[in-house]
Amino acid sequence: MNAHAPDVYETRFDERLVIAKDAVWREIVRYLQRHVDATAPLLDVACDRGYFVRWVQATERWATDVRDVGTTLPDDVRFVQSSGLDLVDAVPTDYFGTIFMSNYLEHLPSSDAVVEQLRVCYRLARPGGRVIILQPNIRLVGPRYWDFIDHHVALTENSLVEAAELAGFATERLTTRFLPYSIKGRLPADPRLVRAYLAVPFAWRLMGKQTLYVGTRGRD
Repeated sequence: MNAHAPDVYETRFDERLVIAKDAVWREIVRYLQRHVDATAPLLDVACDRGYFVRWVQATERWATDVRDVGTTLPDDVRFVQSSGLDLVDAVPTDYFGTIFMSNYLEHLPSSDAVVEQLRVCYRLARPGGRVIILQPNIRLVGPRYWDFIDHHVALTENSLVEAAELAGFATERLTTRFLPYSIKGRLPADPRLVRAYLAVPFAWRLMGKQTLYVGTRGRD
């Protein structure tokens, strides 16, 4: 994640929560794999400790972050330390079959930067490639959206779609209510419960505070 002080993330999640997040993400990736082109390279933008990229299947796995987190990633993941907005100069363009971002766009400094980041992703994606975004939705989260000091841009499902389409993506899937807002909570993050939750979309309507967006770059 880019637009923040790196030390924020060193203190936000203790080691117990890091381990819990990794277990939860294995199940989330199992579900999201259906939207990933496993026959093409994949890029995880603002990868943090690699919760997504370590479990996903693709011919090549690339990851970027503004922090140097390469040592936390599997050996076969190609890590590039870079701001997301500067990726056109750091990784191949017209190359990736899937580009993934989670809980990232709200950290950018402005709505203009959100659109620009999506334009960067459009340039990195190959024709027919996808962008997958998991995004906290302020309409669903309410004031808790601002519990994190480095959240700057308020996004709903509608503004997310508008930004992606301004960048050139065609909306393929929009699930307004998908995941709960944060792993920080009273209940343990049990992978079996996560798997059960993902299998029952009705539960998303009760607990979902994050939006899932999948957009496609045209084949030009």
